[in-house]
Amino acid sequence: MPIDFNQQIIEEFRANKGQVGGPFEGARLLLLTTVGAKTGARHTTPLGYLPDGDRILVIASAGGAPRHPAWYHNLRANPQVTVEDGAFTYQAKAVVLEGDERDRMFARAVELDPGWGRYESTAKRVLPVVALVPTDYGPPSGSMGEALKTIHDAFRKELALIRAEVAASGPRLAAQLRVNCLTACQNLHGHHSKEDGYMFPALEDRYPEFAPVVERLRAEHAVVQGLLERLQALLAADDPDPKALLGEVDRLIGELEAHLDYEEEHLVPLLD
Repeated sequence: MPIDFNQQIIEEFRANKGQVGGPFEGARLLLLTTVGAKTGARHTTPLGYLPDGDRILVIASAGGAPRHPAWYHNLRANPQVTVEDGAFTYQAKAVVLEGDERDRMFARAVELDPGWGRYESTAKRVLPVVALVPTDYGPPSGSMGEALKTIHDAFRKELALIRAEVAASGPRLAAQLRVNCLTACQNLHGHHSKEDGYMFPALEDRYPEFAPVVERLRAEHAVVQGLLERLQALLAADDPDPKALLGEVDRLIGELEAHLDYEEEHLVPLLD
């Protein structure tokens, strides 16, 4: 993408906590900052990404250009990078995938979005696949209440993307879509576990009058966890039914939206 167009996307991304319009509206987008291989200067680039459990994947497509993009050469020289995903800004180690692992991850991306294959065909080069492995997470910016809302909005956005992908799926569930669902389940479980283990006990100690609110939130966490387990069991099948999966995703979104709304109504003013 041209530098000035990139800058517009970067500014919109940062101003709207990862939400952008135009051709990238509704896409999984991040900002990757690398250190110039020759200059040592920092360069930020908007990139699409793929969830992959505890890491994320980016593909050096350069829009089908015949040469690898500058950010790829930079991270080959300096693999320590900065990632902004709209909710968090964190340090990560860039690992260029090789051999069979690279081929499997790229085939998974193409199965979900054939555009990656068209980019590779146009570029007439093997498109590198890079794993970004977090090494140092920082909290979201703003007050504690704003940070909680930012994290919740990130879950809302990801589940909306997953729902759209499942709804558009054919009779067979793409492997990358299965990974997207499992990664979202993993992240939701981790978020609720931290709330149950740390935030809720601290609030109960400081504000005993909020015990009924915290009790309800814990009960809702248990309901959401049950839905996550049903979703994971469906995904564990050899050939999950996309229609059945869509029903489970809708149930999860319904319960989670009500839970997040209630939590924000009661906890954001308190945390702020």
